[in-house]
Amino acid sequence: MTDREMLERAAAVFEVELEGLRKTKDSLGESFVETVRLILKTLEQGGLVVVSGVGKNLHVAEKMSAIFASTGTRSIVLNPVQAMHGDLGMVAPRDLLLALSFSGESDEIVKLIPAIRRHGLKVVSMTGNPSSTLARLSDVHLAVPCGKEACPFGMAPTNSTTATMAMGDALAMTLIDARRFPIEEYAANHPAGAIGRALVLRVTDVMRTGERLALVRPSTTVLDALMAMTKAHGGSALVSDEAGKLLGIFTDGDFRRHVAEGRDVLRDPVERHMTAHPMFIHDTAYAAELLKVFEKKQIDDLPVCDAAGRVVGLVDIQDLPKMKVL
Repeated sequence: MTDREMLERAAAVFEVELEGLRKTKDSLGESFVETVRLILKTLEQGGLVVVSGVGKNLHVAEKMSAIFASTGTRSIVLNPVQAMHGDLGMVAPRDLLLALSFSGESDEIVKLIPAIRRHGLKVVSMTGNPSSTLARLSDVHLAVPCGKEACPFGMAPTNSTTATMAMGDALAMTLIDARRFPIEEYAANHPAGAIGRALVLRVTDVMRTGERLALVRPSTTVLDALMAMTKAHGGSALVSDEAGKLLGIFTDGDFRRHVAEGRDVLRDPVERHMTAHPMFIHDTAYAAELLKVFEKKQIDDLPVCDAAGRVVGLVDIQDLPKMKVL
C-alpha cells in the first residue's frame, strides 16, 4: 500500500464508525429511558448492574462496568463462561443483567439467560438485531443499529463495539444526572493520579497569594504594574479597589500588544489598559472546575475571589503541572 492508500483506508474506518454512532444516536427512544429507570430501581434496591459479554464484548463489558462504578452506579462484570461454572453466585435477585451481543446469538450469552432468570434478575440486552434470540429473551432490548463493521471481511468487531461502548457511556452519563451524583463522591472514587488530585484539591490549594500575587490599584502606572509582576514572577497583575474587589487584569500580553503598536504606555494608569470585569473563579471551587475554565477559555491566568468578589489569589496555568494537576 502507498502512504495515501493507508491514510484513505484509515479515514474510511473513521467514516464507518462515525456513521454507526449517528445511527445509534438516532435510535434513542423509550427503550433507553426504560433501561435507565430499571437501573435506577436496581440501585434503589441495593442491587448491582451486572454486565456480561463474550469475546470482544467481554472487554466492552469491562469498560462499561468500570465507567458505571466510577460514576456511582455499582457494577460488576460477569464472564458468561465462568458464570456457568460457579460465578453465578456473584449475583442476586435485586441485580440487573446488561447482556452485550451484537448478533444477539452468541451461544454463551444466550445460554446464560435462563440461568440468570432462575436467580431472579431482570435482563436488558444490547444488540444490533431486535429479532435475535437474546432480544426476545430480554425484558428490555436496547438496540445498537450501527450498521456494518469497518472490517473488510465484515467480521472483526469494530463499528459495533464502538457504538456499544458509546451507548454504555450515554447510560452512565445520564445516570449521573438522574441520580444527581455529586463531584465529591466522584472524587472519593478516584483518590489517585491527576484526576484524583484535580477532584480533591481546591482552588485555594493551587493559587498564588502573598508575594507571588501582583495586586495593584487602578491608578498604579503600567510601569509599576510591570514591576509588581516581575517581583511576583508572574505574567499578570490583578487590579482591585481599596476594598479588595476585583476590577480588572493586566497581562504581559496586553503590554506587548501596546509596544508592538508603538505606543508608550509606561506612565499611563493601568486601569486604562486593563481588561475590566475579567472572568474569575470562586475560592470554594475544585481544581477540576479550574481545569475546565482553562480548557474552554484558553487563558493563562485566572483571578480567584471570595463570595464578596474580593481578590484572594491568582491561578497561573504554569503552576498546575508542578501540583501534578495537569
